[in-house]
Amino acid sequence: METAFLVCAALGGTLLVCQFVAGLVGFGADHDFDADHDHDLSGDGGDDHGNGFLSLLSLRAGSAAVTFFGLGGLTAMYYGVEEPAAFAVALGSGAAALYAVGVAMKSLAGLKADGTARVERSVGRPGTVYLRVPAGKTGPGKVHLMLQNRTVEYQAVTHGAELPTGTPIKVIAVVGPDTVEVEAA
Repeated sequence: METAFLVCAALGGTLLVCQFVAGLVGFGADHDFDADHDHDLSGDGGDDHGNGFLSLLSLRAGSAAVTFFGLGGLTAMYYGVEEPAAFAVALGSGAAALYAVGVAMKSLAGLKADGTARVERSVGRPGTVYLRVPAGKTGPGKVHLMLQNRTVEYQAVTHGAELPTGTPIKVIAVVGPDTVEVEAA
């Protein structure tokens, strides 16, 4: 039994080290097996879309489970625990590692952020004219705004008088996907 624990610890540890090294050289992004499914097999129309135990399974979590299974069993055997109890300790260690790493990976996956600047969020924002904005919506000019913690440039039109370069403005409406309506601030 001690040999089985040693093989599991060595195999799992080797996989963890290989994953770590692969991540350092750029091969670690989104290569996990993800068992998250969008199937409702209960027939009750529930909202749980595979977010249970199976969603915690990944290559990283499995490697950690095998490693800690082996290490837990070896530790129990070292302290003179009988084989059935050592096997139970190994199973508990492996299950705890599987759960801990699975939950950690799942929570890290939730940190992804979409960095797209949304023009809809520009309404009411102050800015500055970059290229003059012609009067009476006769043509577009360009403005710079601070939007989502960065400076963005949009085409701009105005109903009022011409807005020369450097004029402080305020966005009053979104006209198109890259065009806003502005007025002097």
